[in-house]
Amino acid sequence: METATERILRLTIAALMTAANETKTQLAASIGLTQPQVSRRQSGQTAWTLADCDALATHYDITVSELLAGPTAACYAFQHRTPPPSHP
Repeated sequence: METATERILRLTIAALMTAANETKTQLAASIGLTQPQVSRRQSGQTAWTLADCDALATHYDITVSELLAGPTAACYAFQHRTPPPSHP
């Protein structure tokens, strides 16, 4: 049975992926997982681990606390720590 924290984490990761404009394949490569592993975690078939949370926070340049605070807090932190893309 999925906990509320697990559900919030899945929603947060989905929101961060959207904010970063990245695919599950890109996220997986960055955090040392395969795309199917990310898909299973995001579908709730497999739980995200504490090690995954550390890797995700590092990937998005946010703290684990911000990651676990929910989509709004995590996306706010991500958007305010990531420099805007440079245009050629």
